[in-house]
Parts: sequence; structure tokens; C-alpha cells
Amino acid sequence: MKKISFKLLFALAATAVFLAACSKPAPPEEPVRAVKVMTVGVNAFTSGYEFAGEVKAQVESRLGFRVGGKIIKRQAELGQRVKAGQVLAQLDPQDYKLAADSARAQLQVAATNRDLAAGDYKRYLALKEQNFISGAELERRETTLKAAQAQVDQAQSQLNVQGNQAKYAVLVADMAGVVTAVEADPGQVVSAGTTVVRIAADGPRDVVFSVPEDKIANIKPGMPVKVRGWAQDAQAALAVAKVREVSASADPATRTYQVKLALGGNTPPPLGATVYVLPEGLGGVQGMQVMKLPTSALRQEGKASAVWLLDKASMTVKSQTIQIATADGNEAVVAAGLQPGMVVVSAGVHVLSPGQKVTIYQEKAAAAQETRAQTAIYPGASDAAAVKLATPSVTAAK
Repeated sequence: MKKISFKLLFALAATAVFLAACSKPAPPEEPVRAVKVMTVGVNAFTSGYEFAGEVKAQVESRLGFRVGGKIIKRQAELGQRVKAGQVLAQLDPQDYKLAADSARAQLQVAATNRDLAAGDYKRYLALKEQNFISGAELERRETTLKAAQAQVDQAQSQLNVQGNQAKYAVLVADMAGVVTAVEADPGQVVSAGTTVVRIAADGPRDVVFSVPEDKIANIKPGMPVKVRGWAQDAQAALAVAKVREVSASADPATRTYQVKLALGGNTPPPLGATVYVLPEGLGGVQGMQVMKLPTSALRQEGKASAVWLLDKASMTVKSQTIQIATADGNEAVVAAGLQPGMVVVSAGVHVLSPGQKVTIYQEKAAAAQETRAQTAIYPGASDAAAVKLATPSVTAAK
């Protein structure tokens, strides 16, 4: 009986161990996550139309050679300041020099023929005075002399043209300014009129921007427009410019109208700088009180936008559906769903679930100060004890 009882007990114990090994382990507790929060408040909201414009020179010339040829040298570089009369590029002048030499030789031939005709006319004039020849013969010699003189004039003009052609092989700046583009390099063969460099002339500056068709009727030449630099704060002082030119037709690709503003002041923004243009009289909202949230606080719940509300009593979160009216920079303007004073999770929203416990995120500097304060409370504690006191704060920060 004792042997049977022992075997039975052994079997029961083995079964219990087997069942314990096969049972599922208890699920791990969900970690307490640290989140950043903010309190919903009411802020002033101002909306209006703002356009991005580019600063350009009022006069920008595309310079090219007046004759064709191969570029052998280019002195101008992108961004270089040039003066009027400064050499920008040169063509191979050999062909034009040969053409000028040919024209010069033709002029000499014509001058020689003219001199011969003049000598004949002088001799025939003396013979006519002695009545040795008729008047008609003298008139023929006079006509020959006039034709020879005309050939001299023609050859002289051709020589002048060829001389100009040789001068045109050197491209010079006709104004002082800045080289804004280089469109040809040495070794390239260009035709007459091909743009080699572009120069923005020194002097007044324009702001160029595009306006949609439904707003262009409200912008008139001469009206004042406020502008500010791209790097300036939104509250910075705004400069005032005037509309100088409004395009009469829409751009074929963008279907927008180009507007040019004349900038005043002694120190205009640099060429190519981006500025914000704020035309008046295009509508908008001024000084409206609204609630705004950072975009990091928003999440998508089905087809609606939602945020997490923090219950400070239980330190849990719950979902709250909201309506978004518009955007203001990196913030969303809330139309409905929130009340001032509510605490909203502003970061870490995509790892939360309804009813989840959270802690408020603390910066590392704040956590370190809290650790030092706890260590100071227990000055006699060991280093291990200090580490244990600091552990909860570090875990919460994570």
C-alpha cells in the first residue's frame, strides 16, 4: 500500500509540474509612457494673403556677340561685378582680320582706278579747251571718274564694316552691374545674338511675384504693398513697396499673373533674395481669438482628426475628436471639440491607447536636479541607495 501511495503521489506531482510548464505566462504589464502635454488656450489669429517673391534688378541685359564665331576666352564669371566697358569674352578674330585686309586691298585698287580716271579727265579737259576733242568725249571721261570715285567710297565703307566686325569679336559690358548667369564657355561656337552672359544693372530693385487670376483685379499699378525678408520674424517691421507693373496676360503654364514691385530704400535686399509680399485689400481675418495646437498633437481616427486628453486625477488619456478650421504655420486652428483649460498630449500621440496610464515627460536637466535633490535629502545614504532613488525619474523620462 505504501508503494502504491508513493507512486500515486509521484504521478500527481509530475502531472502538476507538467501542467504548470504548459500553462501560459502572465502577460507583461504595459509600460507607463512619458508624454509631453500642453494646456489649451486662446490666441489671436490673423489670416491674410501672403505671396513669395524674388528680388530682381529692374534692368537685366542678355549680352551676346553681334557676330558669330568660336569663343576663345571668357573673362566674366558668375557673381562677378563688372564695370561699363569691361571685356567679358572674346571670339577668334582671325577670319575678321583677313576680311578687313581684303577690304583694305579692294580700297587700294579702287583708289588706283580713281586716280587713273582723274588723270584721263584732266588731259581730256585740256584737249577740249584746245578744241581737239568733242564735248561728248569729255563727258565720258567725267562719268568714268565719278564711277571710279563711287567705287572708292564703296570700298571704304566695306573696310569700315569689316573693321567693325573685328571689333564685335570682343564682348564688353555696356553697364555696371553683376553677372547673374553665364550661358557659354570657351571653345563653344555661337551665332550672332546668342546670349553669353546676363548682367543685372546696378540701381533700383524689383520684387517679382505671381498672383492667381481671382485676385489680380484687386492689384493696381501704384498701390502700396508691404514686404518683409524671408529671414525676418513675422512681427518685424515691414517695408513698403509700390506696384510698378502688372502683367496683361497669364503665364501659359501656371495661369498666374506676374506683378513687379518697385523697392525703395538705400539698402535693398540682395539679388535673388526671397521676400514675403502682403498685399492689402485681398480679404482675410484680423485679430480673431482661436485655439491652436501644434501639428504633433494631431492624429487620424478614422476620417476625423483627434487628440489625447489627459486626466490629471488618474493620469490616463482618452481620445477626443476635434474639427480643424485651417493652418497657421506649424499649428492647426481648432474649430470645435476643445475647451480652454483642457490638457492635451502634444508629443508621443501615436503610441498611446485609450485609458493608458502615462507620466509627464521631464527634460534631462530637470530629472538631474530632482535626483540631486533626493540625494541631498539622504546625505548618509550609500551610492547604491542614491541610484535607487534616481531610478524612477530616469524611467519616467524614458
